[in-house]
Amino acid sequence: QVQLVESGGGSVQAGGSLSLSCAATGSTYRKMGWFRQAPGKEREGVASINIPYGFTHYADSVKGRFTISQDNAKNTVYLHMNSLKPEDTAMYFCAAGVVPLATLGAQFYDYWGQGTQVTVSS
Repeated sequence: QVQLVESGGGSVQAGGSLSLSCAATGSTYRKMGWFRQAPGKEREGVASINIPYGFTHYADSVKGRFTISQDNAKNTVYLHMNSLKPEDTAMYFCAAGVVPLATLGAQFYDYWGQGTQVTVSS
């Protein structure tokens, strides 16, 4: 089992920045990802990273604005979000997977956090 705890969500104006953290404890995992879900919409993969080599993958909607990174010593993954837009407003979830392939498909992740809210106002 892997336990994931997200932090760092909040409210920001459009154009601003936020950073999310996801601390992991428990069993071995080989990739971590960030997903988001807005009300009435399906869960969307945002970014993923291979553990420990750091290969990354991003959704087109966030490329150039979001950066996923890892601190293996702290078992923590971060999502740095810049140039935020109102359409980035959603509940953001951290996920961990056993298979190392960095992917944005939610079906390839085995463990999920509880989520942290990000709200971007115009």
